[in-house]
Amino acid sequence: MARYTGPKTKISRIFGEPITGNGKWLTKNSNPPGMHGAARKRKSLGEYALQLREKQKAKYTYGLLEKQFRKTFNEAARRKGVTGEMLIKLLEARLDNTIFRMGIARSRQAARQLVSHKHITVNGEVVNIPSYSLKPGDVIGLKDRSAHNEHITSNLQPKNPKFNWIDWNESTMKGTFLAYPERESVPENIKESLIVELYSK
Repeated sequence: MARYTGPKTKISRIFGEPITGNGKWLTKNSNPPGMHGAARKRKSLGEYALQLREKQKAKYTYGLLEKQFRKTFNEAARRKGVTGEMLIKLLEARLDNTIFRMGIARSRQAARQLVSHKHITVNGEVVNIPSYSLKPGDVIGLKDRSAHNEHITSNLQPKNPKFNWIDWNESTMKGTFLAYPERESVPENIKESLIVELYSK
């Protein structure tokens, strides 16, 4: 399975945002990586660099490599609607991301591991593909054996009520992907219009 295995702290310092974690250490050292830290003179970014930076931020946020991300963008471009908004909707509809949003896992990385280790079901069938694209009405749950696994249940988080496009019932260990989210409901700080401009060149 393709995934980023480099230093997560460095990625978050590049963007100055908690891209791959809770970011509690950003208050201690929020300087970009590299020699001389804050004292280093840094050039202002040009148009292409800003577009590329935004694409990289989206890739690291959702845990995709270039080939996966480009494939998702092409799918968004084929669908009706605004391409940038559709891109965010498709990224949010990934199985690993939805598990993270539901509070079943503490991070997208942990959610990806749950899927890969066959703990997750979709409509009653085990799915071990983190990039599996959910459709409205799909029911996500934990396998019976996994639902009684203390290591998994101890990591369950309360569902954030802001994520109104998903539903999670902790008593039944099942949730539903209700609809593709509207862009304003997705909290990620991503300027998807810059990504569209980059791929349109």
